[in-house]
Amino acid sequence: MAEAWGLSALLLIQHARSGARFADGELVLLRDQDRRRWDTAAISEGERLLERAAALRRAGPYQLQAAIAAVHATGPSWADTDWLQISLLYQELARHDRSPVIRLNQAIADAHVVGPADALTRLEALAEPLAGYHLFHAARAELLTQLGRDDEADAANRRALSLTTNDAERRLLTTRLHRRPLDDGS
Repeated sequence: MAEAWGLSALLLIQHARSGARFADGELVLLRDQDRRRWDTAAISEGERLLERAAALRRAGPYQLQAAIAAVHATGPSWADTDWLQISLLYQELARHDRSPVIRLNQAIADAHVVGPADALTRLEALAEPLAGYHLFHAARAELLTQLGRDDEADAANRRALSLTTNDAERRLLTTRLHRRPLDDGS
């Protein structure tokens, strides 16, 4: 029963952001979403279900994913998100599910706690199992950009672009590739 409530909480909290995921037909990343467009009643109901599940003291993957979503949904802003808590929740989730995608998400959260260089090292350890996963390359590009390694970031974005068929994601990645001003030599 705890995992059923956890799954319900996860679905509610994720759905609460659906109105802000697209603007003018374009994909809007979580950090850029207008939080005023989120359904706060659904987030509160998700938190209530999560508390109910937690009271049974049988934490499972759905509850942990819901808890991660709740931390994102209740942070006052992207910058003020409790990244340490998210990192710790991913660490616990990885005990239940060692999939490379879970570890990828953990590395992304860790970037906000330990910095992009250490997170990139963790992420690159996943290169083999995630070589064909576009979000691996997109996340790698983001970390490389933060480190000022723009040429490598562009290559990673191009690889991500080559692996996705989703039009909204393709437009986002194309925008990333063209956002850096060209060096005119001056």
